[in-house]
Amino acid sequence: MNDEQKWSDITNDIANVSKKIKSRIDEEELVEDLKDTFKNTIENTSQLINNIIQTVESTVTDEEIKKETKEIVSNINVELKNLLFETKNKFAEVFESDSLSEEE
Repeated sequence: MNDEQKWSDITNDIANVSKKIKSRIDEEELVEDLKDTFKNTIENTSQLINNIIQTVESTVTDEEIKKETKEIVSNINVELKNLLFETKNKFAEVFESDSLSEEE
């Protein structure tokens, strides 16, 4: 193999590594964006639930309706927490399997 061919191969290898690095950076930025969006959604949902509870407390005068409404909102909150926990575990599994496959 002549010197020009060697330098050409090296240049191609460097270009390939650069592309992989850029792709990895883009993926990491996308993951961070998804994490931020997910976190904001959770915070907004939590705030909405708190607002519903406060509105029920301040506007509903019938104690039975107030109690039932709070119970429903509480059940929704529990379901959301369970969903969040399951989603968090799924994300963790995906990221763990990705990092394990990268190490191999």
